[in-house]
Amino acid sequence: MAADERVRCEWATSAPEYLAYHDDEWGRPLHGDVPLFERLTLEAFQSGLSWLIILRKRPAFREAFAGFEIAHVASFDEDDVARLLADAGIVRNRAKVEATIANARAAIDAVPEGLDALLWSFAPSSSPRPATLADLRSTSPESVAMAKELKRRGFRFVGPTTAYAMMQATGMVDDHVATCWRASDDA
Repeated sequence: MAADERVRCEWATSAPEYLAYHDDEWGRPLHGDVPLFERLTLEAFQSGLSWLIILRKRPAFREAFAGFEIAHVASFDEDDVARLLADAGIVRNRAKVEATIANARAAIDAVPEGLDALLWSFAPSSSPRPATLADLRSTSPESVAMAKELKRRGFRFVGPTTAYAMMQATGMVDDHVATCWRASDDA
């Protein structure tokens, strides 16, 4: 528990950044092509790393990737790739940097309905909350289908686990444990 004594998902209590992210963002419905592109990108960068690293670097990611404005990122060229790979404020992984640029291009070229509409089309109509952290899953049939469709449209670094993490983060599924104060919060 945090200083305010509210019961939270256990993962949220180990660092102040986790606490704020849990209480203010994680699991709340998020809409908009740019915010969803940001979350999809950050989840891809998180692959193999701690989410805490990504949270701490998020301001630098936002600056480096032009606020995740899709058209701007889609226009990045080799000079931008070199700039990003030299930026110690972000995770410097060439495959992930190049995937982000490719994903911005795919979002423009292959998602005429908009990224928001596409991603939210995979949200399940209902999803039971886990009783404990042990009951959390890392994929779902919907995240498998989302990843498959995104890959079909030219997206990269969007496997079922990344897709599910993005679904959790953006409120497409509510994975707050049953005892968490946010599990009963409709905000």
